[in-house]
Amino acid sequence: MNGILLMDKPSGWTSHDVVAKLRGILGERRIGHSGTLDPMATGLLVVFVGRATKAVSFSEAHEKSYTAHLRLGVVTDTQDITGTVLETHPFTVTKQELEAALERFRGEIRQLPPMYSAIKINGKKLYDVARRGGEVERQSRSITIHRLDCTGKEGEDYILEVTCSKGTYIRTLCHDIGRTLGCGGTLSYLRRTRVGTYSVEDAHTMDEMLHLSREQAESLLLPLDSLFFDHSAITLNEQQERFCRNGVDFQIDAEDGTYRFYDANGEFLMLGAAETHRSRAIKRFF
Repeated sequence: MNGILLMDKPSGWTSHDVVAKLRGILGERRIGHSGTLDPMATGLLVVFVGRATKAVSFSEAHEKSYTAHLRLGVVTDTQDITGTVLETHPFTVTKQELEAALERFRGEIRQLPPMYSAIKINGKKLYDVARRGGEVERQSRSITIHRLDCTGKEGEDYILEVTCSKGTYIRTLCHDIGRTLGCGGTLSYLRRTRVGTYSVEDAHTMDEMLHLSREQAESLLLPLDSLFFDHSAITLNEQQERFCRNGVDFQIDAEDGTYRFYDANGEFLMLGAAETHRSRAIKRFF
């Protein structure tokens, strides 16, 4: 059993909970995902099954899109509403002031990872240290915010649409926007809507999966090569296929670039590169 399963993670479940449940439903131990969602968050979890787990790192690098709710005037220790409230502040923010604050976070920025995160420093996960009341010095890192727009309000919360690079913490983004406005801010709602070319609109719910047989669940798997559909395909001849399966580079009549390589029967063999008419394997999947 190999392929990619798009899941719509429910609130209250950890990403690990979803994977553990799917192991039982699919009868497959080799299952992973390409980006953790906090328990309070919902939305798209890209799950890799069987041999497809070799491709997790490629999906991790993809841009991700979210709908987030920003609650101003509140600061929590976790930077979202599940945490302990540390500060509350009265505030008055105009549309122009909010837009000016958002503008500061568009493009390439530096972000300090939160203490309540799974990042390891000196072999210890930060959230384990945070739960014991400790704090560890962290280094800020470069991320890119490709889109950051306020599209309305729900109650007192501002609705943000965010598209960002790998490694972005949306709750830290909300925290930092609130700090820039001088009143504090926290994340009150989060839904991941897109990962690369995959959309939550095509995802399956856990309730749906729990009522399927193993065969029915397996039929929902997308082929592994769907992860790379933005690259052109090349079908190998018999000799090229033999070289490919033996891990040997071979001549290829293609312009320099990244390609999907297939055998004559349509089996996806590898993601590879053509460089001066020679193949180079990026990742083999046969």
